[in-house]
Amino acid sequence: MPIYNAPNKDTQFILHEVLNISGSDIPGYSELEPEFTGAVLEEAGKIATNVLHPLNVVGDTEGCRLENGVVYTPTGFKDGFAQMKEGGWTGLDMPEEYGGQNMPYVLGTAVGELFSASNQAFTMYQGLTHGAASAILAHGTEEQKNTYLPNMVSCEWTGTMNLTEPHCGTDLGLMRTKAEPQTDGSYKISGQKIFISAGEHDMADNIIHLVLAKIVGGPEGIKGVSLFIVPKYHVNEDGSLGERNGATVGNIEEKMGIHGNSTCVMNYDEATGYLLGEEHKGMRAMFTMMNEARLGVAMQGLAQADAAYQNAVEYAKDRLQGRAVTGTENPDGPADPLIVHPDIRRSLMDQKSFAEGARAFVLWGATMIDKAHRSGDKDADGLISLLTPVLKGFLTDEGYDMTVKAQQVYGGHGYIEEWGMSQYTRDARIAMIYEGANGVQALDLVGRKLAQDGGKHVMAFFEMVKTFCKENAGQNEAYDKAFIEPLKAASKDLQSAGMYFMQEGVKNPNNALSGSNDFMHMFGHVCLGLMWAQMAKAAQETLDGGTSDKEFYEAKINTGRFYMARRLPATALHLARIQTGANTVMALEAASF
Repeated sequence: MPIYNAPNKDTQFILHEVLNISGSDIPGYSELEPEFTGAVLEEAGKIATNVLHPLNVVGDTEGCRLENGVVYTPTGFKDGFAQMKEGGWTGLDMPEEYGGQNMPYVLGTAVGELFSASNQAFTMYQGLTHGAASAILAHGTEEQKNTYLPNMVSCEWTGTMNLTEPHCGTDLGLMRTKAEPQTDGSYKISGQKIFISAGEHDMADNIIHLVLAKIVGGPEGIKGVSLFIVPKYHVNEDGSLGERNGATVGNIEEKMGIHGNSTCVMNYDEATGYLLGEEHKGMRAMFTMMNEARLGVAMQGLAQADAAYQNAVEYAKDRLQGRAVTGTENPDGPADPLIVHPDIRRSLMDQKSFAEGARAFVLWGATMIDKAHRSGDKDADGLISLLTPVLKGFLTDEGYDMTVKAQQVYGGHGYIEEWGMSQYTRDARIAMIYEGANGVQALDLVGRKLAQDGGKHVMAFFEMVKTFCKENAGQNEAYDKAFIEPLKAASKDLQSAGMYFMQEGVKNPNNALSGSNDFMHMFGHVCLGLMWAQMAKAAQETLDGGTSDKEFYEAKINTGRFYMARRLPATALHLARIQTGANTVMALEAASF
């Protein structure tokens, strides 16, 4: 059975030595001292390792089952969910007035990684509830918030998001689900939604569905979409549960991975729904949930990659295969361990440098969300809006790739289910698809986010990188060569790609859009390069000041050097592809494929 150990030492390093969260002026951050965050992470790590991780393989092998309209979750899930609720983990960063603990989002994100890495399918039940609750918190009336949030924060009731229909995925303007206004102010919702994660299950007393639908007689296309609260059971005025609503599960999907999560076909047959937010402004309200979900999915890419990497390292150290080309390193055994071989080291360093860099990127992104929400900082809000498709698209593409690399370390055993490595690959694969497929993320980045607010936010990012390089260059020749110079070169590649889009995209939009995936990956590499430059700086400062843990900090610097030398130069390849334009991409007629 695979192992999992919470990477709390690394998380603490990022939170306190790189991001210096307790020294930030963001409201609530002064409480996040190392002792406090360490205690929270330690307890979360115990839940992740001792409760959720053992259920991961159970969920994968058993899956969910549908019987007489009820979905039953895998053995142990209900007990595990009860422990999560009892520990208050489901409302860690939700408002106190609704039963939460009001911790900053960055701490919830750090804890969320541990839960997702140990059991992604399980953690989705509470993760989706958190997103639905956030949408109600941002757009609901006081009555709606008081009716639903206390039980959703505690996960006595869970939540879902209902977008996709059989005939439309990303193009929500094609939606057919309709909402008919009623005299009492409610609506009758009718239609079918598919791919609804946690749409029906046996772990909560009620399920609060957020459903996109078109009000009868409203505008055509996406402009006519509204968002509705549709509870599984009606909620009486005293808060008790009433009769069953017209929201039922038609089927549960047979999926490649995340078997422990019930992915449902949901049928709405004149179900009673309540408008959330304004009429015909459903996408605005839903994006509150989707943007949070996209950051959560980015974290899933990191989480699965790190869990797979932890196992690959242990296997590489234990498995004896061949001899080191430079001389025997295990003279008492019949062969040397796999980890002596350079190609295995290359693979493990790819995985390690990605996971640690991605963790810093995700936590940095979470601080921007806190700054935007807790301080009302519009620049932080603009920057995280720009980086959201990069976080989601790049980290899930790369995260999946890293699970494949980890599986490859095992050789044939990686393809055998009993070793558990295929589950990480299968579970990670969905992250590239849901909450907006990664091709859509790339289009969003290039087609919308670059030009947002007149390009203000992308220019601010370039200035941030430039300022960091300027302030930290010239103090240490080795640091300059290993970190500053590669970061400068990668940032120039990214700027050159942006200039190409401005010049050639005007002539032919396909010149920009055909390079959007390369640009998203280029942007991701620059972000991880910036993270590694900051982490190496912090590690060196600790070493210079004296520490009893030299091994950790020296390993951090060496891992960063690897990323800057072996991974970051990919920006040049992406730039070369982008600058070829759309001609080769669009050359074939559809019939020629």
